[in-house]
Amino acid sequence: MIYGYIRVSTDKQNTENQRFEITRFCGHQDLKIDSWMEETISGTVEINQRRLGKLLKKLKKDDMIICTEISRLGRTLFMIMDVLNLCHKKGVHVWTVKDNFRLGTDLTSKILAFALGISAEIERELISQRTREALARKKAEGVRLGRPIGSKNRRRKLDGKESEILQMYEQGYSKAAIARRVKVSRQTVANFLASVRIDP
Repeated sequence: MIYGYIRVSTDKQNTENQRFEITRFCGHQDLKIDSWMEETISGTVEINQRRLGKLLKKLKKDDMIICTEISRLGRTLFMIMDVLNLCHKKGVHVWTVKDNFRLGTDLTSKILAFALGISAEIERELISQRTREALARKKAEGVRLGRPIGSKNRRRKLDGKESEILQMYEQGYSKAAIARRVKVSRQTVANFLASVRIDP
């Protein structure tokens, strides 16, 4: 069985681009996708809580997963390596379109998996660092984050969540998706982003 795996982080992103790239790639490789699996979920969510986890459990020897890039499997090096290690033990092939990665038993394949995984993790850490720096700069400028003083509820709903919100927003999460994640209304998130001049 050949599985096409598609993952987007937010409902703002379109799965069709990944589907097109995988389909075109398979055409060049004379392959045919037997089953597609799509999910809209952050790559930081544990594998067993994603549809990918269910797919990994039913994979058999010589099955193949094709995705656009290795970061679709996870957002941290250890998560990606866990997936690749499981596939390797089961004799499952993993191919990526953009990275041109082929999971095999050779040393080159293992080194490439490590390099691609760590580069994806470094990228996420850089985004997180820029977000923390932006938040610190706003505070230094005297910008008050969260609910304004004098609001009915003096206990601000976003206390301690500011950095997380800014990071998710920079990663492309919609305001609605962020609101669901931090359990506040969409308008509360919009007001916060406006208050730090992140969003018009």
